[in-house]
Amino acid sequence: METTEHKLPNYMLIWLYLFVLTAAEVLFAFEMPISQLAKILCLLVLAVVKALLVALFFMHLKFERWNLIILAIVPLPLAAILILAVITEHIW
Repeated sequence: METTEHKLPNYMLIWLYLFVLTAAEVLFAFEMPISQLAKILCLLVLAVVKALLVALFFMHLKFERWNLIILAIVPLPLAAILILAVITEHIW
């Protein structure tokens, strides 16, 4: 098996990005005088960005082959379907 060398990411910089995004989430959650829908959408976008940063750099998916990345992405729509089913359960 052939290994390829890649440049190590700056983990402290990524940690700083995660810290700033977390501070932004707290700011949106408690201090921003915006509508509830806009607040929820902003928090969801920030959470997805943070999850992508963690998955790409700390789980090293950025440096993996595509078949492993696909293996990590395929369960996401299934998880979304499960969450949607649980949230809308009281409607049925």
